[in-house]
Amino acid sequence: MGERYVSFDRQQWADLRAATPMTLREADLEDLRGINERIDLDEVAAVYLPMTRLLNLYVSATQNLHKVSATFLGTLAPKVPYVIGVAGSVAVGKSTFARILQALLARWPDHPKVDLITTDGFLYPNHVLEERDLMNRKGFPESYDTRALLKFLRDLKSGQATVEAPVYSHVVYDIVEGETAKVCQPDILILEGLNVLQVGAPGNDAAEFVSDYFDFSIYIDALEADIEKWYVDRFLSLCDSVFQDPSSFFRHFAHLSRDEAISVAQSIWESINGLNLKNNIEPTRERASLILRKGNDHRVSEVLLRKL
Repeated sequence: MGERYVSFDRQQWADLRAATPMTLREADLEDLRGINERIDLDEVAAVYLPMTRLLNLYVSATQNLHKVSATFLGTLAPKVPYVIGVAGSVAVGKSTFARILQALLARWPDHPKVDLITTDGFLYPNHVLEERDLMNRKGFPESYDTRALLKFLRDLKSGQATVEAPVYSHVVYDIVEGETAKVCQPDILILEGLNVLQVGAPGNDAAEFVSDYFDFSIYIDALEADIEKWYVDRFLSLCDSVFQDPSSFFRHFAHLSRDEAISVAQSIWESINGLNLKNNIEPTRERASLILRKGNDHRVSEVLLRKL
């Protein structure tokens, strides 16, 4: 990977923040943190602020490129969102990362409207997964309606005024029927999901991939042993919280003893999430524009930026 990426240790990367101001407060961070996430303002300053500075430069350059093309063609520059893909394993911290990135990018004056969509909404509904015997492969490439996701991105990039994405509920573990998330010409769209850097997904017979629509992509990386531990810790927290909800799909896990819960979580990891990471997610890592490597304390220890 050395030839394709420039590597920065944590301090080298933090130095690239330059004069980028800290625009989040501790209270903001509290609202953005996920379950069991221990991210603090030091992590935001060292890792996120240099990254938002870089992205701001990229977005501005792309906006200028659209203006130049429009001037050449004698047309008005269309409003085309800058699309950032965020990939990585279950439990690696993608959702929290994407929310903090959204909050920071929206505070830059050049691109105040930043939307966040997760690919969970493009999972097939449970009844379809059951028909296809895919319930135990939820999150694998074949469990997504890739055609619908590609159409969403195609419509977004063509400058449509409003595009809609389905909504997924982690409580009921299914698509919410009749509910959609509306995206109305944002300056930036962050698309977060397990397999957004995947190529050749089953059923995608056209030579078109989700990542074709990305202007920039980020992969959140960590050792599998660390991610598995984070997954087990999160599962234990969910047993004490979300799984207690009577409408939760996983309510039957709510009353497991601690040892039983750990055993179930490790089994799910081995048979589903770990398998998906090894076979589908991790092999896409080197397609990313930027790789963030986390240590066992969830803090980013190394940043790899793809050479242009």
